[in-house]
Amino acid sequence: MAILKVRFRQDALAVLAAFGAAAALSACGFRLAGSDTLPGILARPYLSLKDPYTDFAREFEHQLKSSGATLQLVRANSTATIEVTKDRVEQRTLSVSALNIPTEYELTYTVTFAVQGADQELLPPQTISLSKDYSFEENVLLAKEHEADILRQQMARDLVTIAMRRLTRLKTGS
Repeated sequence: MAILKVRFRQDALAVLAAFGAAAALSACGFRLAGSDTLPGILARPYLSLKDPYTDFAREFEHQLKSSGATLQLVRANSTATIEVTKDRVEQRTLSVSALNIPTEYELTYTVTFAVQGADQELLPPQTISLSKDYSFEENVLLAKEHEADILRQQMARDLVTIAMRRLTRLKTGS
C-alpha cells in the first residue's frame, strides 16, 4: 500500500510538472514551428501550380491544408490566389576525377510564388532558393541517386517552411 501511494505521488508530480512547463512555455510566447495561423485572406486560397506533382507543390498543398486553409478548385470561389510561377531543381557538376567522372554535384531548388487578392497584390513575387552539394561515386550509383532524392525532398520541405512563414506574416490592407 505504501508503494502504491509513493508511485501515485510521483505520477501526480510528473503530471503537475508537465502542466507547469506547458504553462510557462505558452506564457513566454513559445509556439511549435509551423504552428502559426494563416491570415483570414488565405482561408480559402486558390493554388495555381504549373506542376502539382513536384516535391514542393505536394508539400506546400499539405502545409496549407494543415494550417487551416481550404483550397479552392475554382479561382472565382477563392479569397486569394497563390501562384507558384517557378518550381525547378537543377543539378550542377562541382568536381570531376582525373578520368573526367563527376565526383561531386550541387542541387539547387528554386521556387517563385506570389499572392494576389481580389483587387490587389498582397505579396509580390518571392524567389527562394536553396542549394546543397553531395559526393558521387559511380560504384554506388543507386545509393547516391537515393541520396539526391532525399536532399531534394528535404530542400522542398525547407522551402515550404520559408514560404509558409512569409504567408503567415502577410499584411492585408483591410
